[in-house]
Amino acid sequence: MWIRFLLILIIVVLLALLSVIYLSVEKHPLVTGIAQFTPAHIDRAKHILTRNDPRKMKAGVLRTISISQEDLDLVVSYLANSYGKSSSHIDLQQGMARVRATVELPPNPIGRYLNVDAKLRETKSLPRFEHLRIGKLPVPAFVANWLLQFGIKRLQASADYGAAADVIKNVSASDEMLRIVFEWNEALPNHLKALLVPPKEQERLKAYHERLVELTGKHGSKHKLRSNELMQALFELATQRTHNGGDAAVENRAAIIVMAFYVNGKGLGAIIPAARQWPKPTSRSVTMGGRSDFSQHFTISAALASTAGSPLSDVIGLYKEIKDSQGGSGFSFNDIAADRAGTRFGELATTSGSGAQKVQRQLTAGLRESDIMPEVKDLPEYMQEIEFKRRYGGIGSPAYIKMANEIERRIAALPLYR
Repeated sequence: MWIRFLLILIIVVLLALLSVIYLSVEKHPLVTGIAQFTPAHIDRAKHILTRNDPRKMKAGVLRTISISQEDLDLVVSYLANSYGKSSSHIDLQQGMARVRATVELPPNPIGRYLNVDAKLRETKSLPRFEHLRIGKLPVPAFVANWLLQFGIKRLQASADYGAAADVIKNVSASDEMLRIVFEWNEALPNHLKALLVPPKEQERLKAYHERLVELTGKHGSKHKLRSNELMQALFELATQRTHNGGDAAVENRAAIIVMAFYVNGKGLGAIIPAARQWPKPTSRSVTMGGRSDFSQHFTISAALASTAGSPLSDVIGLYKEIKDSQGGSGFSFNDIAADRAGTRFGELATTSGSGAQKVQRQLTAGLRESDIMPEVKDLPEYMQEIEFKRRYGGIGSPAYIKMANEIERRIAALPLYR
């Protein structure tokens, strides 16, 4: 009797879960048009984030951040695009905010979009739900608020996240303006960084960091390293760890991250506080095609592609080149080629098991720089803004698209990327 009752209960629970999933996922987006960023958008979003960076403020003092609806939409969309394909819209009213968001899911038979439609009302502390719908599934306000309060209490009681949960004191909305009152804890950034990179991943990155220390510290090592030499050493370790039961894509990702931080002159302490105590590699210039800027563009784009897998890696490279044209070294199609080759490498090395193992085999066999980066000496570079606009008209013009397509053709012709 009890066994029969238990089986029926399990079936009912499973059917309920399947119903929730079915109702939550839809075939059409609630917010149409996944956000597409121009360099100007990125410049504005970064300026807003920098201006309101609490780390620059004194700890233990109540502060208020005020942000307009337009800027809030831009920053939320920018951050969402850092982690996946999504789109959102926030409507701020007196004492209330309506949030609508769409997240594009991987291909599946149920639907491609997770849609969220919520209304939140201002209180003396944090907002409360007045309305919440996930897909076609309406969530009663009392249930949504109970879950919200339960989650906050669990965070506050957590040794790991308690400090973060107590930072925000009040959120209020008026017509087209959001205000957040918070009390900054200066120990919080390092605390959260340690949590964002799990211990197992930290140990994995440490293994590649130690190989880097060994490689750069060899007696008689050259002041300059060629990028393919550095990649071969790190990917030999990735191959060994894969053969010992590791996941090829995960190992490749760790190798790329360590390589990118080293090549771009940053330590892993930027994402792992404990890494500041690790042995430091000897500083050496890493070149690609005889140039250090190529290796910097290539590795950071590879890291972005391997960790995010989103179009953001493309536009970040483009953003840097636009900034260079406004008083720096100038717009360079050569650097755009390095960005695109790095993105392609990062995708190939981490997206699938077969691609990850292909990269390992070819790198350990001894790839040349010309196998991973196309010939670019004939591409225009060092163009200041006026010259760039005169010759190409701007981003998206037929002349620019023609040059971008030529870069893609050259990358696609390399044996590694076929």
